[in-house]
Amino acid sequence: MANAKLVAVVATLVILLEVSTCAVARHHGKPDPCSSEDDGSVLGTLHKHKKPGHCPSPGGGGGGTPGIMTVNGFQKGEDGGEPSECDGKYHSDKTLIVALSTRWYAGGRRCHKPIRITSKQNGRTVVARVVDECDSNHGCKDNIVDTSQAVWDALGLDSNIGEVPVTWSDA
Repeated sequence: MANAKLVAVVATLVILLEVSTCAVARHHGKPDPCSSEDDGSVLGTLHKHKKPGHCPSPGGGGGGTPGIMTVNGFQKGEDGGEPSECDGKYHSDKTLIVALSTRWYAGGRRCHKPIRITSKQNGRTVVARVVDECDSNHGCKDNIVDTSQAVWDALGLDSNIGEVPVTWSDA
């Protein structure tokens, strides 16, 4: 019984650590797990070695790709940490910008491209520009749409909630 309690406590601590490090983890330059240089794959195309449903298709189809939206600071000195991966710059939290989880960031192929984000809570939609990666290899979950405060404001959502379900697609 004591071992079961210890396992539960350790599991809870691991989950809390993962959640708390997501914003810090937005960084950088990891290979795209949805393709590899040797197979010439195109984002969203399934190959023998890929798991079905692992890589989102462009445009998302049928309402978009489900994800979890979090708020992040993209300005210098904020919780986002380093400059954005796409251009090496910091960005105003008043702009409609986003960092995507590693697999969705697609090795930088979505840099500076617009994506459409829709709140599952109220149905409101906004278009934001991809400027960074939320590094899934360093604490960020693999389904994160990490956005500026401006995106939350445009969707009419309270960022103090922390996480909200959304769908997203290439715009």
